[in-house]
Amino acid sequence: MRLDILAHMLSKSLSGRNPQLDLWGSDRKVLLIAYQDLMNFLRVHWELMCQEEAEARLRERIDACFQERPREFQEFVDLWSGIWMRKWEERVRLTLGQEHPLGWSRAEEILRRAGPVWQRLRDRREARDLVIETLIRNGEVCGTSILAEDMLRMELGLCIERGLYAEGNERILAVVNNVLRKVKKMARSQGPLIFIRLDRRFFQLLQEGVR
Repeated sequence: MRLDILAHMLSKSLSGRNPQLDLWGSDRKVLLIAYQDLMNFLRVHWELMCQEEAEARLRERIDACFQERPREFQEFVDLWSGIWMRKWEERVRLTLGQEHPLGWSRAEEILRRAGPVWQRLRDRREARDLVIETLIRNGEVCGTSILAEDMLRMELGLCIERGLYAEGNERILAVVNNVLRKVKKMARSQGPLIFIRLDRRFFQLLQEGVR
């Protein structure tokens, strides 16, 4: 299966840049995030975001690259992995304590408040894809699925908390537009954007986020 080959290609490229990574063992979640980010990047590059049968078309394009330009595709993956690794080092912070821009309890409360409403949104995938595309087009290639969903849920939770959200197409559009403005501002900033707390519960949430 071509996607399995691509995962191994990406793993080899990332390991070449950081031999300490055990990408098929203890650091498998790093590979999961990088692989999802690569898929998102290719969707944006080939203009497949928010399209019908996007997954099938993505697989077809990847198969064509392996068949027609395997060396060029390998070079692309190597180049992309270098960009991704630099972003990982800049944007991701592992923490054992309570470090988080809002504090863990506060952030989790806002996300919990938004959870039921987020799950009821019929267009949540389209909203997430739009934020993912904006992240990538603004140079943010690391943790794109996690960032997109967390930013949308955080904005949604804040609106609910302030009594500014009523379910409906107009309100979710306002939430998405607010997130897109924050993405463009965020892309000009430096420092970590993704805080990974090293406990079992957070890693479970992380794994769900990259499915």
